[in-house]
Amino acid sequence: MPTQETTLQTKDALNLFAQIWEPALPPKAVVCLVHGLGEHIGRYQHVAEAFNQAGIAFVGYDQRGHGKSPGKRGQVPSYETMLDDLENLQGMAQKRYLGIPCFLYGHSMGGSEVLIYALRRQPKIAGVISTSPWLKLVNETPAWLRNMAKVLNSIAPGFTQANGLDLPGLSRDPAVVQAYRADPLVHNQISARLGYESILSGLWALEHANELTIPLLLVHGSADRLTSAPASQDFAARAGDMCTLKIWDGFYHETHNEPEKTQVIAYTIEWVEQHLS
Repeated sequence: MPTQETTLQTKDALNLFAQIWEPALPPKAVVCLVHGLGEHIGRYQHVAEAFNQAGIAFVGYDQRGHGKSPGKRGQVPSYETMLDDLENLQGMAQKRYLGIPCFLYGHSMGGSEVLIYALRRQPKIAGVISTSPWLKLVNETPAWLRNMAKVLNSIAPGFTQANGLDLPGLSRDPAVVQAYRADPLVHNQISARLGYESILSGLWALEHANELTIPLLLVHGSADRLTSAPASQDFAARAGDMCTLKIWDGFYHETHNEPEKTQVIAYTIEWVEQHLS
């Protein structure tokens, strides 16, 4: 499928690396992808191609401090800045594909971003897909560490450290884990501000889930060792009829990279097709 590289200019004048995948025929919808902590949009090539085969355009970007985009690795000015960047992505997609349904799709940290963006900014879109969102971590941050992060967020927000990601917990497919380890565009850094504000934002999303007004597909693997599947179930219960919850039994964090990824991606595409009108 045709792939195009471009840039997404932010409000603070950064040029973020972005990619566009287009189907052979005029698309019936466009999906905007927001990746997770430490990774980059290039890891979603197979997802984009599957959407293209279904006649759906796919766009995404490397978040600031990630992949081929500028910025100190794992550092952001604020959580709201990331939402501003997402707003720019949505604007770019809807300008390019006038008059067709637009969906947001986020994974992990990106999964919580699209949820919070939908709740806070009420975008005019057809739906949201959130996979393995960072609402809570499986191993919740101890109180003393949260307090330290709060202090650092005030006095040294740019302080970064290793994120401690459990790499074997990404997927049950060893090849996915090995490719992640070998990927030069992947990093393991997280700043005090990004960590602290991500924790607070996830809790905020849970408190406000009942305010959701946009159709949502919420996906999680029951055996996720990184982000909390029960937290996703809690969000879905609070969101009510606006949310379709899909728990993949025994799956790890990256449901789209599990051995059954073809089935997972097909399920997601089917949900999008059901919400085109």
